[in-house]
Amino acid sequence: MAEPTAGEVNRRLDDVRQDLKDDVRDLSARLGEKVNQEGYDVRHAALLARVVALEAQREKDAEKVAAMRRWWVATIIVPIVIVLLQAYLSSKGAGS
Repeated sequence: MAEPTAGEVNRRLDDVRQDLKDDVRDLSARLGEKVNQEGYDVRHAALLARVVALEAQREKDAEKVAAMRRWWVATIIVPIVIVLLQAYLSSKGAGS
């Protein structure tokens, strides 16, 4: 096998140098996209506060739903049952 000429070695070194430059450029671009720890901590704290607020709101909404159910039972369903029960008992008493 013949040894490469100086021109071939120079071309190969230029190719390696160009590949290395491309790799460094790609790595630099990727590092530019990386979020630093401080930014991550700030975002994490903001999301945590939002989750806590949403959980508190969900609990308030659940309490409102329970109160609405109690209201429906107390103001609508119970009087209807009482009226139906009175009508039933009246019809039973009238038939005796």
